[in-house]
Amino acid sequence: MAAYLLRRLLLIIPTLIGIMLVSFAIIQFAPGGPVEQILAKLSGVDVSATSRIGGASSDLSGGGLRPGGGDQSSVPARYRGAQGLDPQFIKQLEAQFGFDKPAPERFGLMIWNFARFDFGKSYFRDTPVLKLIAEKLPVSMSLGLWMTLLTYAISIPLGIRKALKDGSAFDVWTSAVIVIGYAIPGFLFAILLIVLFAGGSFFDWFPLRGLWSDNWANLPWYGKALDYMWHLALPLTAMAIGAFTTTTLLTKNSFLDEIRKQYVMTARMKGLDDRQVLYGHVFRNAMLILIAGFPGAFIHAFFTGALLIETIFSLDGLGLLGFESVVNRDYAVVFATLYIFSLLGLVVNLISDLTYTWVDPRIDFDRREV
Repeated sequence: MAAYLLRRLLLIIPTLIGIMLVSFAIIQFAPGGPVEQILAKLSGVDVSATSRIGGASSDLSGGGLRPGGGDQSSVPARYRGAQGLDPQFIKQLEAQFGFDKPAPERFGLMIWNFARFDFGKSYFRDTPVLKLIAEKLPVSMSLGLWMTLLTYAISIPLGIRKALKDGSAFDVWTSAVIVIGYAIPGFLFAILLIVLFAGGSFFDWFPLRGLWSDNWANLPWYGKALDYMWHLALPLTAMAIGAFTTTTLLTKNSFLDEIRKQYVMTARMKGLDDRQVLYGHVFRNAMLILIAGFPGAFIHAFFTGALLIETIFSLDGLGLLGFESVVNRDYAVVFATLYIFSLLGLVVNLISDLTYTWVDPRIDFDRREV
């Protein structure tokens, strides 16, 4: 196990570099850039993520930023709308964002800084990237963490029950319900919930903005907990409408596969009742795939950004931050979040493998090629 763990840890380094290299190369061909964003704003054109993109802003987005090329003695043609601006000012902007250096040098410097967890500041918010992520994290954590726990708490018992009642009326109608729920877009269901229960056209039972009320700090601890869950009720319901299908059916199929194996028949022949067979023998083997995947789902829940849900319910989380960063070409935030999430994903995959050995000691990864 130690040799396998060491190999996997060493493999994280080239994998991370590969992910960042491909993303960095794609960005070089993307139209626009942070310098163009600033020049567009100085020209009186709103190019933010929340603005309506019209003809003027599309004119400014033509031609990507290519540091190191073109005539440096005059305003490059790619900066449309920058006529009248001092060419020296444009050079200073390029130097400020690091675009005065060749692409390979910029990539190497980025990897060196990221390896030391130095992610710099956002281009347009003048805030350290880590601080910006930390500010948005509570919203995404609230949605992702509760959604993950809720999904497992409902899907696993339901999947086990469906496996035991395979082919019955209960199995059929519950399958129909979760499949229909899976087919309903979460954002459309969110709009329906707002219309029905958040002051849209019928009832005004739930709030429509934020994670807590204005007087939250003055509430007792139980009042704070109730207020917090009151604000999360509609967003979680909208996200949950299709969240149970995959885990429920995976649980059902896993238990069915184990129930039909020979060792279950042997256990029953020894006189064990169904409950002893289910929880003494079947449960551990059937839950292997779900338990091993739980660390990944749990960690992923902390960094899940549901863009549409966050926007509809006015929740400023990582989903909205990522969308605005991409549209506004805030590369400092884009690459930093990509690096952090990729690193977490690789580490979590390793933790999932280790969880396999914890659940079933018979699994030996030392005999397995990475």
